[in-house]
Amino acid sequence: MASVYPESAEWVRSVVEMKRKLTIAIDGPAGSGKTTIARLVAQRLGLTCVETGAMYRAAAWQARKIGLAADDAQALAAMTQRMDLSLEPLPDGHTRVLLSGEDITADLRSPELEQLASRISTHAEVRRKLVELQKRMAAGGGVVMEGRDIQTVVLPDADVKVFLTASPEERARRRMKDVAAAGRPARFEDVLASVRDRDQRDQTRDASPLRPAPDAVIVDTDGMTIEQVVDGVVALANRAR
Repeated sequence: MASVYPESAEWVRSVVEMKRKLTIAIDGPAGSGKTTIARLVAQRLGLTCVETGAMYRAAAWQARKIGLAADDAQALAAMTQRMDLSLEPLPDGHTRVLLSGEDITADLRSPELEQLASRISTHAEVRRKLVELQKRMAAGGGVVMEGRDIQTVVLPDADVKVFLTASPEERARRRMKDVAAAGRPARFEDVLASVRDRDQRDQTRDASPLRPAPDAVIVDTDGMTIEQVVDGVVALANRAR
């Protein structure tokens, strides 16, 4: 029997195609919750989450392994050009990081490595190599990509651009919870100083400084639950479709 709505099959294909190609760019400073939000949004929408910060931590891991200084821009650029780096999205929204086929995911979350990654990420040639990889990963669409220059540099034409932020104190409190969960005691004052130092470095670097795109939706997450933020981003994505 012929369909009463002959256009229905085409409509379904159109919806699937839009879903596959949707791109969501989420940026924000350290501790703004962008990684958690990106993972949950990707799960809700059936998209792939790409955590670009893991790439810079992988570069830091490699630099530390071979003994390169964080201010040796030329050597770091050459190292990054040679890196065989790949990210494998996992069903739970997390990402497996492979460097020359070695799974280094578990080694990338120490505060020391994050600080080293922040310093390395200020070098333009290091960023250029990793941005190229990020663009290739998002070329087919269907991604939620988070970082610090996704809406301004990596995916300037993303369907949805979100800039997450929160007060330094709130972000430090969130970091304290992560540190405690990892069994690494720390003083709140030290964590807050680290957050502010990271903000200064990210916002003032010459290469792709952290800032919201002119057309980004800025979300101050102070006082918001994770579910509220996720709901808001998902609503933006649904409107973009």
